[in-house]
Amino acid sequence: MFEELLTKLGKTLKRYHIPYMIIGGQAVLLYGDPRLTKDIDITLGTGTEALDELLKVIKEIPLQPIPENIIDFVNRTMVLPAIHKETGIRVDFIFSFTPYEHQAIERAVKVSIGNEGIAFASPEDLVIHKIFSGRPRDLEDVKGVLLKNSRIDINYIEKWLREFDCALQGENFLDKFRRLLQEVKDSCSRGI
Repeated sequence: MFEELLTKLGKTLKRYHIPYMIIGGQAVLLYGDPRLTKDIDITLGTGTEALDELLKVIKEIPLQPIPENIIDFVNRTMVLPAIHKETGIRVDFIFSFTPYEHQAIERAVKVSIGNEGIAFASPEDLVIHKIFSGRPRDLEDVKGVLLKNSRIDINYIEKWLREFDCALQGENFLDKFRRLLQEVKDSCSRGI
């Protein structure tokens, strides 16, 4: 059911010329440890000015927007949550506005699902998103991605986390990442 919905999302977003990348649990399934996920998180390569186009995409799939006052909710949160009533799968569309997000979407990896190339965040950008979120589950996901992707570009990850630390003074994203990276290296050297 996820594969069919991902395929519909990819085809429809492509038809409406809305750049995107799949992040969150679905991307973790691709790069990290298997885990239960009940939703699909999609970062869009556009700001809220494309809300009308996105609503057409949502109607076509079909999804049902969750907020009653869509415009106020989107302007406040930069997210439009919707539900696929047939399966109960929640889809969160996340509007983007930073140079980082646009670059990450350009770097997205196309994965063939149902004869469609679906854009998933690169492993590096998935790690950055997870570090930024910082919940315990996200940090465990980072470890899994690091363990399973030996060719991951550590310099790219550290560059962006350093920039986020500078922009959001008081944050320690880079330190958090380096601690997780050391934990992964330590577990590998112990054969865990």
